[in-house]
Amino acid sequence: MASEDQPMEQEDTLDLAPADEQALAVTEIPRPVAPKGLSDEEVRAAAQTSPPPEVMSASDFQTDGQFDIAKYQRYLAAGADPQFLFALESRYRSEIPRVKLYEQLATDVYVSDNSLWWDYRDGHDSAIVAVAIIQPNTAISDDEAALSEAELESYYREHADEYRRPAAAYVSYVSVSRRTNAADSAAALALASDIRRRLLEGADFEEVAASESADSASRASGGNLGEVALGRFHQAFESAALALDPEEISEPILTPFGYHIIRLESRNGDTYNPSHILVAFELRGDHLAEVEDMADSLDIFGAEQIEPGALDEVADRFGLPIIPAGRLFELDRLTIGRFRVPDVGIWAFETLPGETSQVVENPEAYYLFRLDSVIPEQLPPLGEIEATVRNAALTAKKTEVARQLVERLLDEIGPQGNLFSLAARPGFSVDSVGPVTRRNAGTHMLGQPQAIGAAFGREFGQVAGPFESDLGMLVAVMPLSRFVADSSSFLAQLETLRQDATARERDSRIRGYLAALREDVDLIDRRREIEEIQRELAEGGGFPGIPQGF
Repeated sequence: MASEDQPMEQEDTLDLAPADEQALAVTEIPRPVAPKGLSDEEVRAAAQTSPPPEVMSASDFQTDGQFDIAKYQRYLAAGADPQFLFALESRYRSEIPRVKLYEQLATDVYVSDNSLWWDYRDGHDSAIVAVAIIQPNTAISDDEAALSEAELESYYREHADEYRRPAAAYVSYVSVSRRTNAADSAAALALASDIRRRLLEGADFEEVAASESADSASRASGGNLGEVALGRFHQAFESAALALDPEEISEPILTPFGYHIIRLESRNGDTYNPSHILVAFELRGDHLAEVEDMADSLDIFGAEQIEPGALDEVADRFGLPIIPAGRLFELDRLTIGRFRVPDVGIWAFETLPGETSQVVENPEAYYLFRLDSVIPEQLPPLGEIEATVRNAALTAKKTEVARQLVERLLDEIGPQGNLFSLAARPGFSVDSVGPVTRRNAGTHMLGQPQAIGAAFGREFGQVAGPFESDLGMLVAVMPLSRFVADSSSFLAQLETLRQDATARERDSRIRGYLAALREDVDLIDRRREIEEIQRELAEGGGFPGIPQGF
């Protein structure tokens, strides 16, 4: 690729030599299979013969509405824009190795006819089945599953990991509100009115938007919001925009985001193109100075103190209430009001009880926190969680008692008995369901593989079960009729089925490769660093732009 101070030679082929070796450096990662290196010749060939879709759709390379590769190749040969060539080269150097890797991993995938037939049968063999569902909590009374203290303690020990609690911190805080008041709103309106006056006197809308608008998303485009559909923005904004003639400037329009000065660029049916300058609601004048002074005072007198009484002294000095924030788990994202308060779920586990935090902020307030206490990870004593453990242990015992009951009842009716005879018992329901397939057995068999297997594997009228589902219910099944897949229909679709199955198998192989890569990579938990970066970005200021629906 030629640099700006070294003109490209006009040749019949692209010169795609890297202009910046460092920019094109590849970070090496461990990989079970590595594609071969990428040559400049491969990049040139790809650029000449396989342009990206967005290039093929560009009007400059069209003839009678169709992509004309001859036009495209003439453009390359005549000396294309260096930035275009660099972007093209970067894309191919990224995509071609991925294609080569995919070919190495997946091109030898083959799915046999036998595998395809079994897969086809899973979706096309069907059956009608009698299904009995037994709900242990209804079928078995508490008295029938009386729980001894020894059984309760044994269940508690065996399931200790389910009841172990992570470390928890308790914090309190004082805050200084950053919410705007009537004076701030009046100041915003005054500024918006002044901006409108300047525009009416001839100031350039785009220049004023670039320097004054609080909407960072549209500020870079001179306040233009692009072509939008009706109903996208806040009703007050949209109504005011649509009432304007093209190029007309609106009065300041109030929305929850502030005051907008709107210029309508154009309207076309159900779409329109507005530009705006946003004067956001924010602290201004004396109110801003008062809040910032109070935040500075919190920082000077209370931040990062090790004495347990520091927060109480700050609260007394400035007349601020101390508010408990409740329990926090490590890395929790504490939310107060409508907004998250950054860093607290990290700081609380890196300090000592009684110490205070830095002054932290969100759009609603400045906060100063104190760590009140930390409870380490622990298994609560049985007495503290007895009701929860007892309920779980009782349910487990009821399930076992119900299993024994169902086994006895099935023995009584025999393997060729009438499963529907159990329907009258409390906690039992028996239904005829189907047709079902192995792949789509509906909800009655509760996704229980053994029950589904019995529906297709047992003889007609033969009862199988009970099988326990993940939901704690028991299932018994009895096949009533069965329909086998049509082999002639399978053969007619064989090649299509093979293509679909091959694509799935290739995707599966790629996922397995990526999983193997992850196993070779040492993962580092950088959530704390990310939280810190996010906090620094937030402190850098700037308006995030107007979201959809403003």
